Amino acid sequence: MASDERPALYVGLMSGTSMDAVDAALLSFDGERPTLHAACASPLPEELRGALRELALGATTDLDTLGALDQRVGRCFGDAALALLQRAGVSPSDIHAIGSHGQTIRHRPDGPTPFTLQIGDPATIAERTGITTVADFRRRDMAAGGQGAPLVPPFHAWLLAGHPGRHAVLNLGGIANLSLVDGGRLLGGFDTGPACTLLDAWARRHLACACDRGGSWAASGQIIDALLERMLAEPYLGVRPPKSTGLERFNLAWVDRQLQGLAPAAPADVMSTLAEFTAHSVVAALERWFPGCERVWLCGGGTRNSDLVQRLTGLRPALGWDTTEGLGLAPDWMEAAAFAWLAARRLAGQPGNAPVVTGARHEVLLGGVYC
Repeated sequence: MASDERPALYVGLMSGTSMDAVDAALLSFDGERPTLHAACASPLPEELRGALRELALGATTDLDTLGALDQRVGRCFGDAALALLQRAGVSPSDIHAIGSHGQTIRHRPDGPTPFTLQIGDPATIAERTGITTVADFRRRDMAAGGQGAPLVPPFHAWLLAGHPGRHAVLNLGGIANLSLVDGGRLLGGFDTGPACTLLDAWARRHLACACDRGGSWAASGQIIDALLERMLAEPYLGVRPPKSTGLERFNLAWVDRQLQGLAPAAPADVMSTLAEFTAHSVVAALERWFPGCERVWLCGGGTRNSDLVQRLTGLRPALGWDTTEGLGLAPDWMEAAAFAWLAARRLAGQPGNAPVVTGARHEVLLGGVYC
């Protein structure tokens, strides 16, 4: 993607629905493989995280507060990039570009006026780092009639080029999303529903901590069959792709509605049922929309939740389950790497979206460039 003898270096920045940290990854793309040179996670301040979470869950705010949050997130993203470069011993002048996803605070792909909003001012990132920054990736796809998400499936297909057979890449972030690839050809991709967002929210409510590390609390509980049945009746699960979702749909208020009218339950049992719901919704999506899948590659922070992974693999043990480490990219840094790759494509004048995934009318260049 670069004319220099040495592959150009790119930084990818990502903060997902967990809003716990900015993931930063330093990569080069040479031929058909990425090289991950360094990566780190820079935690967001707790007060900022709380404000962002409230906004994403529907809290109203004034324009002054929104503008200030945009600037503060931009500074955090810029600082995360600089922290990464300091760790790697690389100068900002050696970086070709930053690809920043930003922090999603609202995603409304359906309805009469679809829109999506990510904050984290890219001009601030470019000014703070001195590095060309590509950002605001989702809106161009949405303007072309697409969902604006997920955007990582084309990168997954690129990683799987040369791999025969039917492969799925399952990203277990706050929301779970699948990329469906057959013989290196991208057939589709979509959000299946929640992965870690409900688990993390339930842990914050009952354990006063950010997450259930390793899923040990969920593993201690019992599945509530009536609750699981209600959750699996969620209409979103039956919607035909293209589709995408987020905190606007799957949040604690949604869990509370599922619990209404049921016998009081131990919080650990609810947690166990939430984990089982994620596993069932993912496997059902695979069976419905990608029959004959031979292998599933796992990535995202949810891969560190051993209970969740065991539930997934236990439902369909005959599938080949592995992490994207086997594709040459550590699971924790997949999404940040994808936005570095999308930045490289933008600067090369290559489209970044996949209409077969998002439903857009045609391919488009993704992202605005801030020099």
